[in-house]
Amino acid sequence: MRRMSAPAPTDSPSAPAYDPPRLSSRVQFRGLLYLVAAAFFMQSLDSTVVNTAVPAMAGALEVTPLGMRTALTSYVLTLAILIPASPWLCDRLGTRRVFGIAIMVFGLGSLLCGLAQTLPQLVGARVLQGVGGASLMPVGRYVLVRSIEKREFVRAMSTVSTFGLLGSVLGPFLGGALVEYTSWRLIFLINVPVAIAGYWMNRRDMPDYRLERANRFDGRGFVMFAAASALLLVASELAGSTPVPWGRIGLYTLAAVGLGALYVWHSRRTAHPVADLNLLRVRSVRVALAGGLFTRLGISGMFLLLMLFLQIGCGWSPLAAGLMMVPQALGSIIAKWVINRVLVHYGYRRLLLGNTLIVAALLAMFALLGPATPVWAIGLLAFFYGAFAGMQYTAMNTLIYTDLDIKHASMASSMASTAQYLAMSFGIALATLLMQAMLNGHAHEDYVVAFRWTVLILAAITAGASRVFSQLRRDRPPAS
Repeated sequence: MRRMSAPAPTDSPSAPAYDPPRLSSRVQFRGLLYLVAAAFFMQSLDSTVVNTAVPAMAGALEVTPLGMRTALTSYVLTLAILIPASPWLCDRLGTRRVFGIAIMVFGLGSLLCGLAQTLPQLVGARVLQGVGGASLMPVGRYVLVRSIEKREFVRAMSTVSTFGLLGSVLGPFLGGALVEYTSWRLIFLINVPVAIAGYWMNRRDMPDYRLERANRFDGRGFVMFAAASALLLVASELAGSTPVPWGRIGLYTLAAVGLGALYVWHSRRTAHPVADLNLLRVRSVRVALAGGLFTRLGISGMFLLLMLFLQIGCGWSPLAAGLMMVPQALGSIIAKWVINRVLVHYGYRRLLLGNTLIVAALLAMFALLGPATPVWAIGLLAFFYGAFAGMQYTAMNTLIYTDLDIKHASMASSMASTAQYLAMSFGIALATLLMQAMLNGHAHEDYVVAFRWTVLILAAITAGASRVFSQLRRDRPPAS
């Protein structure tokens, strides 16, 4: 859109000064919105496609379906561990270079996933994907916070998330179709052309924010945090072993807690910690992180469980099971369209209090499903669950920025993304471990019973998150 040239000045004191029309920040940075949306699309496509293909991948790699959790949690945990380094990398190298490298590394990891022949090879390639993906979401959010005006931020995030959710719509369909008619390997290879297009868009549309002199990187704090996170996930993986090595689990858990406590002590004595715990003094930040943690513990593994339930418990084909995820994604997209108006009307506290309980109730309703349940009933439940879960995610993701100064945006984005993926990794591990514990055999009906008990436990965990959101100030709508 071209700006009109201003008319020649006049000496008449009564002549009104010409004020050229001002473009909104969302229009000025339209290319940036599409770029960040493309990155979100690539990640959401990858996650939904993989969930659909887990049974087929398990058969090809000669492991049990629940044993595939390592390939899922390794990727998500890598994101959580490396995300704290993204603010320093942006300050040191600039957002354009960091985002471009991240896109290409993610694409390379996707290529290697498609070529993997064993589970360890797949896990290694998923880790490489995580190395690239660790900078996509936090850098994208950070650049949007820096570029988009605060009164338009929720709407801009909703726009980006909507385009990103197209990956959630296409992912299950593509994953099911590729697994059923071609090979599961193609589910990873479809990320490669998207990565190439994203790299080209990055060179054209990404602003290059950086510091003239970057702060010193908190290497010690980073190692403490990474080691604590990895030890906790290893402990959770060991819980699925037979027999359960309780001694090693206790040892790893104690070591992780000790490292976490050491990091708290370290961060208070470091000028620029990898995660600034002082931000937790802000109530909205504290509640957003804690509430998001408990919510995602309950719902992060749900779609993997649903795919196992439909394909193994009910005997559905990969394509049919994948198509059942489409109503969920459509519900999430619709939620993105209305979230801004709902937040303005109800405020964060009332919305998150009520919406969390609704999500928990819908999650519990999945326990009513069985092989004889009509397809339309499963699709309707998936649609409403996706709508309210999508509203929950958007509200939690934007809450953390409501009371923060712009100078803390980079750190807040890093902490929010780290907490999100850390909770997702443990949520997936928890869901699969619960289902494994509930299994009394490997017959179809055994998976149905285990699925029902697992979703009831996860619903109770999700409902408990509402107590965290009750700590928010009453009726505080976002800036508009």
